[in-house]
Amino acid sequence: MNKIAGLFVVISSIMTAQQQMSLLDCENAFQQNNLQLLAEQYNINMADADILQAKIWELPQMSGYINAYNPEDRKFLDAGKAKGFEVTQLIYMGGKKKNEVAFAKSNKDLAQLQFTQLLVELRTQLHTNYYNLYYEKLKLENTNKQLGYMNDLLKAYKVQSAKGNVSLKDEVRLQSIVIQLNNDKLRINKDILEFEQNLKLLTGITENIEPQISDDEAKQILAAQPFGDESDLKRKAIENNADYLFNLKLIDNSKLYAQWQKSLNVPDLNVGAEYDQASGTFNNEINLKIGIPIPLWKVNKGNVQKANFAIQQNQRNAEFQKLNLETKVQSAFQMWKNQYEQLLEIKSTDLDNLDLVYNGILKNFRNGNVNLIDFTDFMESYRQTSLQIYDMKNELIQSAEQLNQLVQTKIFY
Repeated sequence: MNKIAGLFVVISSIMTAQQQMSLLDCENAFQQNNLQLLAEQYNINMADADILQAKIWELPQMSGYINAYNPEDRKFLDAGKAKGFEVTQLIYMGGKKKNEVAFAKSNKDLAQLQFTQLLVELRTQLHTNYYNLYYEKLKLENTNKQLGYMNDLLKAYKVQSAKGNVSLKDEVRLQSIVIQLNNDKLRINKDILEFEQNLKLLTGITENIEPQISDDEAKQILAAQPFGDESDLKRKAIENNADYLFNLKLIDNSKLYAQWQKSLNVPDLNVGAEYDQASGTFNNEINLKIGIPIPLWKVNKGNVQKANFAIQQNQRNAEFQKLNLETKVQSAFQMWKNQYEQLLEIKSTDLDNLDLVYNGILKNFRNGNVNLIDFTDFMESYRQTSLQIYDMKNELIQSAEQLNQLVQTKIFY
């Protein structure tokens, strides 16, 4: 029995350890298990395969003939007196293969940038869902604390109301606060389920994740400020944002594609050797064969024009993406700054005083020093303020995560 009990303790501790995870633990699980990330990796592998394919030349071609009917000796398939064969190889001219390989390598660079951008986006989702879950758990804990006291108080008032010792109006006043708290709890639990589901998809962990953040860590995260001003952040975003770099690389990619299409206008050579037993000028003659298309017109002219238009299109898109990125960084930085300053106005002593007053109101209400109207008014105000403070802290972190996603380099120290 002791062994079985010990086994349950071990299993319970393992399950608890699996559920309580720091953000770093979640990131490690995310990089190992995220299915979207693993699937995107194959695009890079396929780009490597395209490079390999681009380097491969056409196979040599071999053809031959034998005599079908010999009218002199009246023989069919007289291979003894008339046969021949030839071998030809297509020789690429105008740097076609070199341009094709360069274009394939550029496609791999694009695939790597797409992978990086997906990695950034999914990691941001991981961070935002992690912090959302953390603050929703705190809100739930605070709401449950209030709800526990108010439910006990409401039960007592219902008993006294049935005896006629308190008015029904007072009971209804308490009932309204309990209903509001239950609505808060229902909404919070709904959000928690959504964030837990998102974290499961992102990390590949089937158990519910319990965010593990100490009070000191939470304070440090909220106090962190970006290194550099708005112009520095814009510059860093231009240098590091994978989505913008993808658009820049797309210009180079389209130029390489245009160069490849232009080289396709150059005629290729067909070089080969031919053996002929008896139908040529000499018996058993060996001939050199060279074939080339006559370049009367450019056979790939339309594709070249299309590729040149693609260059111009990608240049305009890159200009737009740069402006869009700078605007987003400016907006995200201003949003973070406003929220930081707003939260900075609330001192830690103010939060301590809020809890101190809360505990004082409860004690004085029990002692009969505070009437029901003042008590319920304070409880309603405390309920709203508590939720708002948690939301303010969470929104500050979310705005910082948005900046991180745009700049894509370490900016908070």
